[in-house]
Amino acid sequence: MYSLLSKISNTISEPFSIFAHSYSEYPIIVTIFLGIVGAVAPCQLTGNISAITYYGNRTIQNKTDWSDILSFMFGKITVFSILGLFVWLIGQTFEQSMISYFPFLRKIIGPVIIFVGLVLLGVFKLNLINRLTSRIPLRFKKGKLGSFLMGVSFSIAFCPTMFVLFFVSLMPMVVTAPYGFILPAVFGVATTLPVLIVLAIMGFLELDKRTLKNSKNIGSVVQKSTGILLIIVGLFDTITYWGI
Repeated sequence: MYSLLSKISNTISEPFSIFAHSYSEYPIIVTIFLGIVGAVAPCQLTGNISAITYYGNRTIQNKTDWSDILSFMFGKITVFSILGLFVWLIGQTFEQSMISYFPFLRKIIGPVIIFVGLVLLGVFKLNLINRLTSRIPLRFKKGKLGSFLMGVSFSIAFCPTMFVLFFVSLMPMVVTAPYGFILPAVFGVATTLPVLIVLAIMGFLELDKRTLKNSKNIGSVVQKSTGILLIIVGLFDTITYWGI
């Protein structure tokens, strides 16, 4: 089973590996690429769809307030920058400590993937988060501060894919590159690019509410399809690393 999954994984990841190695001398290019890939990771995909729906609706009702959108992006940049700066400061110590915990972390990834898939399918509803969110004062939910906090909350939602992209792929460059401390911020900007592009297109084309509703329906289909795929991947991962 492990051999089969390794072959499948290598086949899928080979184009990305080739690209990363081709531009290994240009960490910023690789970082932007990793951020764009991260934007379609399950945890970021649902967050970006929510952001597009939220700001897209405001774009249709009123003129786009780019200062709020930039505040959302700055929230994501802040989280990734703090994490990256922490890793950059402790350097090799972080790598060695992660290695000691890796066997345990590797075993829990499968069940976590399954859980994320079930959440995306709506089997589990994170009502606790909704209750906590409902207690946030209204002034914190709107305007630039609300957008900033939304960006922060979406960035904190790490999934296995995002963990690998950020900690396994990006962090070695952060530690070794002369200007590594700026790479997490670049990564944060790259994860927001799909949102910026879609909102810019919506504003330019002056799309109506029907278009937004259709995009939301498409997002729902993508979310459920991703959930099913994650459950399958999680089952394979659990069977492989738990020796079932």
